[in-house]
Amino acid sequence: MNQFILLANIGGDLAQTAHDTAEKFGLDAPHFFAQVISFLIVAAVLYRFAYQPILIVLEERRQRIAEGLENAEKIKAELARTEAARRKILDQTNDLANQLIEEARIAAARVREQETQKAIAAAEQIIARAREAAALEHEQMLAGLKREVGRLVVQTTATVTGKILTPDDQRRLAEETEKQLSA
Repeated sequence: MNQFILLANIGGDLAQTAHDTAEKFGLDAPHFFAQVISFLIVAAVLYRFAYQPILIVLEERRQRIAEGLENAEKIKAELARTEAARRKILDQTNDLANQLIEEARIAAARVREQETQKAIAAAEQIIARAREAAALEHEQMLAGLKREVGRLVVQTTATVTGKILTPDDQRRLAEETEKQLSA
């Protein structure tokens, strides 16, 4: 209870000190309340026409910044998706290019093998034709040689015998010589 008395006594002392201070500074209650009312009116007008629009502008700006951040995140995510798609396409393209290169190598090997086979076949044909031509030339040479030897035999026989041989004798001697050369 002593506490209440002490607080009441302090409250009274404070009130007296406030009253004394107000008188010392020349506080006039009607002017003070008029100034408080004027201040409240100016504060209300400023709040209504200045502070609220500033708050609205600040809120709009905060929302635009938030939207910008959201858009930045969306763009970042879209960029990541695009980069992943680009990498995937590049990987697929590289795989396809490697596959095409390998197919081209296989095709080149196949073509090389085919061309080699064609070249071998052509070479074999050339060799076969050369052998045929050589054999034909050999036969022609032998036939010519036989004719020449036959002619020489007929001529030698005619010279040795000193008689002129008739065409039948010449033919018979040539045939005998050819038979001997063939055997």
